[in-house]
Amino acid sequence: MDKEPRTKPLAGGNKTEIKNMGDKVIIRTVPSIAISNYSKGTTLTYEEPESANVELTIDQGKSFAFKTKDIDRIQSDLKLMDEWSNDASEQMKISIDSDILAAIPATVAAANAGATAGAISGDINLGTDATPLAVTSTNILNVLVDYGTVLDEQNIPESQRWVVMPAKMCGLVKKSDLKDASLSGDGTSIMRNGRLGMIDRFTLYSSNSVKKTGTEYDVMFGHKSALTFAAQATEMESLRDPNDFGDLVRGLNVFGHETIKPDAMGTSRVTIA
Repeated sequence: MDKEPRTKPLAGGNKTEIKNMGDKVIIRTVPSIAISNYSKGTTLTYEEPESANVELTIDQGKSFAFKTKDIDRIQSDLKLMDEWSNDASEQMKISIDSDILAAIPATVAAANAGATAGAISGDINLGTDATPLAVTSTNILNVLVDYGTVLDEQNIPESQRWVVMPAKMCGLVKKSDLKDASLSGDGTSIMRNGRLGMIDRFTLYSSNSVKKTGTEYDVMFGHKSALTFAAQATEMESLRDPNDFGDLVRGLNVFGHETIKPDAMGTSRVTIA
């Protein structure tokens, strides 16, 4: 997934700084350049490509709030406020990832999902709600190759591709018969070093935030250009508790995400043996 920086340059060198929910970030997209036939003596026609801007609204937020009591802080050898704040930050990341991974399956191109995926072939089975794709250690590599074929048929660049899978599905990759160590871009078999690395041009990511419905998962795959994301921790405060001897700690993180290229991303509804 393409995570945009917290500030995005605008025309003229200005910047959009995320300060509050409702702020907007301008995202530049890459235009498609037309290809023409050429023969000797042909007069070339020059395009004037324009980089269309997409306005990303920072329309979501996550907060945390907790108390620390003076007596607990005195009796503990840990810096409670720092420890709890760090944990809150990590839980914030997990919560945001879960929201995004749950939302984006509905935004992919129709040809990149379902039992008849493939913009050209139309016969690649990525699973459906009614009939999910059963993934095992025997067929996991074929499944990943099919994901790559779906993107190939959309003419998506081969570099900077990604797959986000639940940990159990990543486990199937490690259990699979990876006789060719080069499949993972490494000199050692995955079964020996546990490193997933890259398979069929995909960088593999393990996440417990993948959307799960019953025993079914929505696995996401795509290219860096498919998604844009921006976030900012806008508030982090500590103040004395007016009703007790202690401190109140609270924080706010605002964010937004947008599917920029639906044909550069796909989803697969799977069950894992």
